[in-house]
Amino acid sequence: MDSTEFEHTVRRYRDRVYGFAVHFLGDRREAEDVTQEVFIRLWNHHHNLDGVSAQAWLFRVARNSCIDVYRHTRLQRSVVSDDEAGMERVAADSQSPDQWTEQQIVEEHLQTALDSLSEPQRSIVILREIQGLKYDEICQALQLPMATVKVYLHRGRRTLRKQLSEIYAAQLT
Repeated sequence: MDSTEFEHTVRRYRDRVYGFAVHFLGDRREAEDVTQEVFIRLWNHHHNLDGVSAQAWLFRVARNSCIDVYRHTRLQRSVVSDDEAGMERVAADSQSPDQWTEQQIVEEHLQTALDSLSEPQRSIVILREIQGLKYDEICQALQLPMATVKVYLHRGRRTLRKQLSEIYAAQLT
């Protein structure tokens, strides 16, 4: 892979890798760091990728990096106050406050539900439902058999439905 191929690969996959990391971690800054790390690793290991799908390799590295960050930050996270984080998001968003609040509530509920999933269910659900990867692409990225991916996806969807139903039912009462 020469520098032109590398640049093409970065342009082609950076948004998808970033999107995966955002949904996995629930934090845009951490996702940016993971995305940057993934492409640094791609540059450092591009000579070892002969015959390997770039997409599969990128998502495998992204997933592993996200797991590392997730473990580390859950132990040592210094949380920015909700008010400060909310003000930053409102300032950066052109939606009305009501629309923004509603969207944030939905995103928070989804992130809470995703956080309840164990691995590899979380990765599989994000790759399939949010990133739109095909089953064979997920199998390749996570190095899992097709049957395993389908079972984990089914269980992950079922768990998400249950979690989201419970969250919304609790809000109505």
